[in-house]
Amino acid sequence: MSRKILMMRGLFRKMKSAFMFLFLFGALALNSVAQTGVAGGSGSAFNPCHCSSTLAFARAAKLKRGINASEWFAQVYDKRGYTAEHFQAWTTAEDIALIKSMGFDHVRLSVNPQPPPGSTSNNLFDPREPNRIPAEYLGSLDAAVKMILDHGLAVVIDMHPEGDLKARLAKDDDYVERFADFWRALAAHYSSWDADRVFLEVMNEPEFYDPYRWMGVQTKLAAAIREGAPELTIIAAGARWSDDDDLIFQEPLHDANIIYNFHFYEPHVFTHQGATWSAYYFHWLRGLRYPSNVESTERAAALVPDEVDRLHVIRYGYDRWDAARIEAEVKQAGEWARRRGVPLVCNEFGVFRDYSDPADRAAWLHDARTAFEKNGIGWTMWDYSGSFGVVVKKDGKAVPDDGVLRALGMKALGMK
Repeated sequence: MSRKILMMRGLFRKMKSAFMFLFLFGALALNSVAQTGVAGGSGSAFNPCHCSSTLAFARAAKLKRGINASEWFAQVYDKRGYTAEHFQAWTTAEDIALIKSMGFDHVRLSVNPQPPPGSTSNNLFDPREPNRIPAEYLGSLDAAVKMILDHGLAVVIDMHPEGDLKARLAKDDDYVERFADFWRALAAHYSSWDADRVFLEVMNEPEFYDPYRWMGVQTKLAAAIREGAPELTIIAAGARWSDDDDLIFQEPLHDANIIYNFHFYEPHVFTHQGATWSAYYFHWLRGLRYPSNVESTERAAALVPDEVDRLHVIRYGYDRWDAARIEAEVKQAGEWARRRGVPLVCNEFGVFRDYSDPADRAAWLHDARTAFEKNGIGWTMWDYSGSFGVVVKKDGKAVPDDGVLRALGMKALGMK
């Protein structure tokens, strides 16, 4: 065979390879444009929503100022446990009417899919039969969601599991598939409800120390939710405790009908002083002031036995936490959302009531709320009647804290 023929065949092979590369590149580019609406956008594992982010922004406008309804379907400390009696009595129509009258526009309803061992109720999620949701439990949940909607409020159904379930998801792929099947079934159940006012939150405060793992798990769960409820808006979060720094680490999912969220309790040493469930040394703390100052911080630090922990407390005073410091932190989350063209909410923030000065607590709430609003971020305070609450329960009657309402920019009711 002549040298000329060999050269021609080699040239033909190169041209064929180049053509195939261009063909595949073009196909990928067209797929990217179809899924993201932006030339050069990244590919997607799923995008069955077929909607623009305009819809998600419109629905996020219904989540401007809300309250968390805790200890109702999650974190239940009532001796009756997760029972129909507890569900009916813990938060009533009178409570929801009061939430509406205080000026809130939505309720975040925390739902524990798998109550801890010893609970007297059936689990909402049974990994052996993830597609089967107990009718009695679901009936109670439906009644709560309907009651909230009937009062003209939007509702976020927040999947709020215990740490054990989150730990399984962090390491067990089979468990992720089962939980995705459960979410698909639950989403399908709510798919015919008011799509403008019912939101489905993938998970409260994931506990994933590998953010790449969480991005994969959240993609899987969000895809299952979307399959079950094509029209409802999904709420997604970052990998660890829904913190703002984990929010800005990730990139948006390839589904335009999603709102992103983060939680804000910074600095925890102030907002959780005296708490027994957070960092161990917090339970020693009393008298930390806001805005922070060196003098009160050194007095509070003297109560802490461990030197390393004392150092953490002392730093709070020197970091000069005030309105400007909070706004600088919140702004980073707001900028992340603006650069990506996605809506953002903060659906938990608050101060533990028992050991904080009421005026300091109100000042922190005011500064956080103001920072959210300045950055176009809707908010949901934690919580309604618990230890961070906007009301206190006295003899079964809910009494609003007017100082907190004023801090939230809402009308005081003159009841406390």
